Amino acid sequence: MNFKPLNDRIFLEPLGEEKMTKSGIVIPDTAEKEKPIKGTVVAVGPGKLDERGNRVPMSVKVGDVVLFKKYGPDEVEVEGKKYLVGEEADILAIIG
Repeated sequence: MNFKPLNDRIFLEPLGEEKMTKSGIVIPDTAEKEKPIKGTVVAVGPGKLDERGNRVPMSVKVGDVVLFKKYGPDEVEVEGKKYLVGEEADILAIIG
């Protein structure tokens, strides 16, 4: 991957979750059309600038698994792979 997000942008790789019914049938994430809300951070920008021009450090780092707003990030394709790109404000929590 040869890209670097700007400011407080974050690139996420969505994590699909397989769900199982009570009878044991596995429903893959591709069967559901809901947008993912969990992903792994694959790239982060340096942070946005405050009103004085100082860089505010990011709260997440590459490798963090996060929960994010369902309709916050945009979907993009880079080198044939789909990613979600959003702002740090789209991240709700770091998991684990």
